[in-house]
Amino acid sequence: MAMLYEDNRKSGEAHSLTLNERKRLSVSGVQDVEAFDEESVILSTTGGALTVRGSGLKISKLSLDGGELLVEGRIDGMDYAGEHERSRGFLGRLLG
Repeated sequence: MAMLYEDNRKSGEAHSLTLNERKRLSVSGVQDVEAFDEESVILSTTGGALTVRGSGLKISKLSLDGGELLVEGRIDGMDYAGEHERSRGFLGRLLG
């Protein structure tokens, strides 16, 4: 018997970032969280692969159905991976 999986996430939804006082980052258009710890959060978004760097980072809210993420802590930087970096996979990017 085949099992059906329904993905309620909206493809092509808008992607945006809102950073408040380098302490609170709101991200929309989130498709998946690939990895996270206190120093980085690696996301797949409708705008591309995004890495958030900082210290004391924690995910306060995550709704993949709604495509929303809230990260709190000290945000030091954010960058999007290019197509070449995305194709290398998570370990390739992590090991540089």
